[in-house]
Amino acid sequence: MEAKEQVLDAMKKAGVPLNAGKIVELTGLERKEVDKAMKLLKAEEAIVSPKNCFWQPK
Repeated sequence: MEAKEQVLDAMKKAGVPLNAGKIVELTGLERKEVDKAMKLLKAEEAIVSPKNCFWQPK
């Protein structure tokens, strides 16, 4: 599973908006990989930000 899929999966399972630090904890990925995956997910509009620095699936 690529990093983007892992990040999205972790967000869906959590059921609450997450910040990048929490996603790192949940997935075991490096922060750099999480940031890159989140950037791609934002560009695809697959995730939204309900509050500053926290993200959830659309």
